Amino acid sequence: MAEPPLLVTPGEPAGVGPELVLVLAREPRPFPWAAVADPELLARRARGLGLDIAIVPWRPGQPAQSGDGRLAVLPLPLNRRERPGQPDPANARYVLATLDAAVDACLAGEAAALITGPVHKGVINEAGIPFIGHTEYLAARCGAERVVMMLATEGLRVALATTHLPLAEVPRAITREGLEATVRILEADLRQRFRIPRPRILVCGLNPHAGEGGHLGREELEVIGPVLDRLRAEGLALEGPLPADTLFTPPRLAGADAVLAMYHDQGLPVLKFKGFGRAVNLTLGLPFVRASVDHGTALELAGTGRADPGSLRLALETAAALSR
Repeated sequence: MAEPPLLVTPGEPAGVGPELVLVLAREPRPFPWAAVADPELLARRARGLGLDIAIVPWRPGQPAQSGDGRLAVLPLPLNRRERPGQPDPANARYVLATLDAAVDACLAGEAAALITGPVHKGVINEAGIPFIGHTEYLAARCGAERVVMMLATEGLRVALATTHLPLAEVPRAITREGLEATVRILEADLRQRFRIPRPRILVCGLNPHAGEGGHLGREELEVIGPVLDRLRAEGLALEGPLPADTLFTPPRLAGADAVLAMYHDQGLPVLKFKGFGRAVNLTLGLPFVRASVDHGTALELAGTGRADPGSLRLALETAAALSR
């Protein structure tokens, strides 16, 4: 049997995902990979951009020879022909079908990892399909009780205790049980995937100034602090809860392997300021490696050839390294 390839789902067919995959197919790679998509969609986008790419049907068990102008594709048909820049709810189920096919291949050992292009959450919901994001969908699809979203760029990794929640719901979502499970998943994947023997993790407080001793909120005293104390007693290298406004400074970050933020916009603006376009989104706690881009569908760039493939390239290379 051929070496299991990495699988790439281009995401929203009207966005930049398909053309980013095509651009990467022009480059040589030392590992096998394939796309999960409609071959005709990719062929149309290649013609529109003037890219000479040979699109070759691929099935699990076959060699996936992508690169140098060749793209192996696990074929799935669109529901309706796409128009660049104009997402269509009729194709929402196609987007999820590509994810399902890739997940099935990873779970069966027929693929080594999953790399996801950007999807349009609003369009999927307009089609009547409840969808919060890749992270939550993949967790449910794999039967994972809890997963952790982490973005990484050069010199900084930021994981999240909560993901896509309204800000008003965040305090209730941070429980002792949930936070402990999140820290354990983060620490385990840093050891196992990133091969860091004893990861040093900085943990943000929830409130300004990490609660100011209870004067600006009690979550640090009643939830976050007790969890960290218990895990430190087991030998985990944890610091916190720390004020987020000073945690992300070079002296504090020096020697840290990851930061755990309490909510999405506490940690990710800093990471994206540091490395937007050069960052990768990882889902920890799945039975396989999943990496993704750090940007959205960029509908205004679809079909123009101006989209930057840097984040997808990094996601592909990161997934290759972590899955081996």
